[in-house]
Amino acid sequence: MKLSDLLAFNNIVIQCHDIPDADAIGSGYALYSYLRDNGKNVRFIYSGKDKISKSNLVYLVDTLEIPIEYESDGIGNPDLLLTCDCQYEEGNVTRFNAKRVATIDHHQVAKGKVLPELHEIRSGIGSCCTIIWDMMKKEGYHPSSELSTALYYGLFTDTNSLSELSHPLDRDMLDEIYFDKNLIRKLNGMNITLDEAKIAGIALLGVEFHPSHRYAILEAQPCDPNILGLISDFFLSVDSVDVCLVYSVLKYGVKYSVRSDTPEVRADELASYIARDLGHGGGHMDKAGGFIQKELLEQKYKYYSECPEKEKVSAVTSILREKMHNYYSDSDIIYAGKTKVSRRGMQEYVKIPVKQGYAIPSEFMPLGTHIMVRSMEGDLNLMVEEDTVIMIGIKGEVYPTKMEVFKKSYKKLRGKYTLKLEYSPTIKKVSSSETIDLVPHAHMCVSSGGSHILARPITKETKVFTKWLKGEYLKGYPGDYLACKTNDTDDVYIIGKDFFAESYAPVK
Repeated sequence: MKLSDLLAFNNIVIQCHDIPDADAIGSGYALYSYLRDNGKNVRFIYSGKDKISKSNLVYLVDTLEIPIEYESDGIGNPDLLLTCDCQYEEGNVTRFNAKRVATIDHHQVAKGKVLPELHEIRSGIGSCCTIIWDMMKKEGYHPSSELSTALYYGLFTDTNSLSELSHPLDRDMLDEIYFDKNLIRKLNGMNITLDEAKIAGIALLGVEFHPSHRYAILEAQPCDPNILGLISDFFLSVDSVDVCLVYSVLKYGVKYSVRSDTPEVRADELASYIARDLGHGGGHMDKAGGFIQKELLEQKYKYYSECPEKEKVSAVTSILREKMHNYYSDSDIIYAGKTKVSRRGMQEYVKIPVKQGYAIPSEFMPLGTHIMVRSMEGDLNLMVEEDTVIMIGIKGEVYPTKMEVFKKSYKKLRGKYTLKLEYSPTIKKVSSSETIDLVPHAHMCVSSGGSHILARPITKETKVFTKWLKGEYLKGYPGDYLACKTNDTDDVYIIGKDFFAESYAPVK
C-alpha cells in the first residue's frame, strides 16, 4: 500500500490502540499531517477505558500540539477508518464502523487473521513511525521539525531507548530526520513515575537466578517498556550475572527486555529466540528486547489458554523459564583452534561458480573516505582504499575484501548488478552523512570456484567462534553446515544451508 492510495477518500478517521504510547501517537500524527496537507477531512482518535495520563506523553501531545482525541461515543460512518500501530478488531483496539478500513502496523499478524485490502504491515520494523516515515519519503512528503521529533520519540521508546533496533530502515530514519533534542531530553527526564520506580524495586526483589549459566529472570508488573530496560541494565551489573531477562505480562501479550555482557550470548539473538513463532524480537549484541503476542501464545501453549486469568503470569513465567533453558541446552559452542571438532560424517565438497555483486568504492568516492555500509545484517565501517572491494552476496549480505583476493576468487561479468534484494545496501560518508545507494555502482561477478572444504550438516543450533571473527560467533541452525578447510581443520565456520546448496557440490 502507498500513502497516496488513501487520497481516494475524503472523510478519514485515524485510530491507534486503546493504550496509546509514543509510537502510536507519533505514527498517527504523521498520518494526520500527510492527509491534512493533502486537503482531506481527517481526525486522529483513540478509545478504551482510560485517557492518556502518563506525564511524558501528555507533555509530548501538549508541546507539539498533536490533535489526538479521546473518543468513546462513536465516529459515525467515515469513508475510511485507518488503524495505525494496531490492527482492526484486535483485542487492544476498540471496534468502530466505517465504509472502508485500512491498516498500517509493525506487529505480527495472527494466524488466520484476514487483513483489509488496504494494508501495510512490516513486522520486522522497530516502530510504526519508521514505516510511515518511509512511506512519506516515497511520496516526497517532508515532515516538519515537530513531526520529526514525534517520529523519533516513537522509535526511541518502542525500541527501548534505541537498544532494540533490528532493521536497517530504523537506522536510516534516525540518520535522516532532525528532531528537537531539548524536547527529547525533557521527555526522557519525565519518563519514570514514582509508581514505576516502585515496580522496578519489587521486580528486583523477586529475581530468579540460574547459576549454571549465570542468567537471571525477573518479572515486573505491567509498566512502560523502558522500565524493563532500566531493570535489566541495573541487574546486569551484578557480578555473578552475565545475562538478564526482564518481562511484563500485559493484556495483549508479553513485553520483555534482554541484556548480555558475555560473548557467548548475543542479546538480539536470544530476544529473537524467545519470540520464535510467538512474536518478534531483536536489537543489539548487548541490549535487545521483544514482544510475545497473546493470540500466538494461546495457540502454541494450550495450558496457557486454558488457565484462569489470575494464573496467567505464572504460566508465562514457566514458558520463559523453559525458553531460557532450551536456549542454552539446545546449542553447541565451538571455539576454532581450541575445540576438537570430529571429522566423522564430514564429506569433501568443492565450491561451484555463483553469481553475485561487487563494487569498488574508489571508483565513485575519494581514497581515505571513512564510510559506513548498511545492510540487513548490520552496519560495516570501512576506509576507502585503492584495493577495497565490497562484495554483495546472493541474499544481500555485504562484506569487504581486497582486490588481490577478489581476483583470485572471482571473475568479472559484464553488466550492472541485477539481483533483487529485500533491502538495498547503502553507503554513508561518515564525515558528511551523505548517503549513496550501493546497487547502482555494483557490477556482477561469478566465483571462480575450485576451493575444497570438509562439511557436514548440523543437527542442533551451533555457535562457532572463528579464527577470523574476533569476539563474535557465527550461528548455525539445524540443516546448516559445519565446515573447515581441507588443509586446515582448525579453520571451522558455519555455512547457511541455502547458500551451501547453491555454492558447493560433493567431490565424487
